[in-house]
Amino acid sequence: MTPAIEINGLTKRFGQLVAVDNLSLAIPRGAVFGFLGANGAGKTTTMRVIAGLSRASAGSVTVAGISASAGARYRRQLGYLCQEPAFYGWMTGREVLRYAAGFYPEIEQPGRRVEALLAQVGLADAAARKVSGYSGGMRQRLGIAAAVVGQPPVVLLDEPAAGLDPLGRKDVLDLIESLRETTTIFYSTHILDDVQRVSDRVAVLDRGRLLAADTTENLLASSSRNRIRVVLQGASPEAGSLLAGIPGVENVAVGESRDGACAFTLRLAVPDAIAAVQLAVTALALAHGYAVVEARPLVIDLEEVFLRLVREAQASTEKVA
Repeated sequence: MTPAIEINGLTKRFGQLVAVDNLSLAIPRGAVFGFLGANGAGKTTTMRVIAGLSRASAGSVTVAGISASAGARYRRQLGYLCQEPAFYGWMTGREVLRYAAGFYPEIEQPGRRVEALLAQVGLADAAARKVSGYSGGMRQRLGIAAAVVGQPPVVLLDEPAAGLDPLGRKDVLDLIESLRETTTIFYSTHILDDVQRVSDRVAVLDRGRLLAADTTENLLASSSRNRIRVVLQGASPEAGSLLAGIPGVENVAVGESRDGACAFTLRLAVPDAIAAVQLAVTALALAHGYAVVEARPLVIDLEEVFLRLVREAQASTEKVA
């Protein structure tokens, strides 16, 4: 099946600055794709190129199999919400959507479409109010509604939950989840919890370069499958040297100790050795009078994966320099 978005060798330069460096991605149809990176990583630049608002220095982009060079036909495949959407404050929410719907003459019964969207984004009760009185979260939800009013197969959302309070963020994330059945959503963010909550796929960008792209589940699993968290009752931090002697254990990090127990993180040289190492930990504990409180694969979150990828990339760059 043709990907919803296909990016090949995308590069964007601003003079000597390379904002996006040879980026290639394929976003499958129906995905909620989180585009993750720190501020300045190149996320907005990439999204502006995909949206047709900026021209690539090199590479190509297609949406629903249609090249960006197709002009208006290409743009018809996209809905786009910029990072800080602006509206005419004197318009009501309903008027904003009716105005947006006017750009899509193919919409049958645009009035009904607008009312359905107002209900979907939770603005039906505020539809007659001027947008100048909307909160930040309400504006973001209105912006998403405007982006999808033409029922595009792909929607681009640039930092849709940035700057919102917890309730506003929840409303926006709930809305993104509700849209996954009808469109492919490609959204950028630096808020790691948001990605882990709603994205089924994720890409990590750093200084314009792609560090990783996979399903969220695989990315988390690949980073934790070679580490075990061990908690031993009655052990001291010095027990780490004993654990380091277990065959297959590459490194041992001592964690926090509490309630008479000491925690360790074991990094394995071979991920498939987890079961054997768990048995060896139990045997070691019996031999030294420790009680095994915990010995299981380490569960990590996306923040730890992101930080590890970025640190490794930076270390590699420094080594080359």
